[in-house]
Amino acid sequence: MRCSLELSLDEAADQQQHTITTALEQTEDVIALIRLMREYLDAEHGEAEGPAIALMPVLTSVSDDLSPWAALREVRIRMMGTCSAELSIKASGLRRALEYLLSAMIERQAAGSEITFRMSENPSEALVRIEGERGLGNQPNSNRTRDSVGSTMRRVRLAIAARVLESAGVTLACDDDVPGLVLRLPHVGGPSV
Repeated sequence: MRCSLELSLDEAADQQQHTITTALEQTEDVIALIRLMREYLDAEHGEAEGPAIALMPVLTSVSDDLSPWAALREVRIRMMGTCSAELSIKASGLRRALEYLLSAMIERQAAGSEITFRMSENPSEALVRIEGERGLGNQPNSNRTRDSVGSTMRRVRLAIAARVLESAGVTLACDDDVPGLVLRLPHVGGPSV
């Protein structure tokens, strides 16, 4: 279907090109949603396997990788504190879950805002608060169709992230006090020193 639309685009008159371009965008959206749905189904199996890995290096790497995109959107990312928690999860699954969480937060922030990771620990668990000026709820926008697709894709990515993290024993919740999320990570084998 995508190939047919792309071929039609070359042969179409100017008026038809807009319609074909719109159909092509919608086709890409459907393909992306189907891939995410498959990823959601696959997230339940296989991510919680593997040796315990430290959260902090993966979180720092994801933040570093997404910082240029955030900077283009005029959003700053700041980390406060440190976290010694380890998770029994595949590194690729943890990375993808953190990318989805941070991407969703970046998408929701207004230009000039900041996302802060606040990390703390107690004897039984580590806490990672991801705080922004806006939470992850819906916001009104001018392009309802594109916004609806974007909102749906964001929700599916968040569901995948939650599923992957929960399979590793992490509790993911919305913060009632500050717009954002809270990750509660149990210490594997007791607190780290």
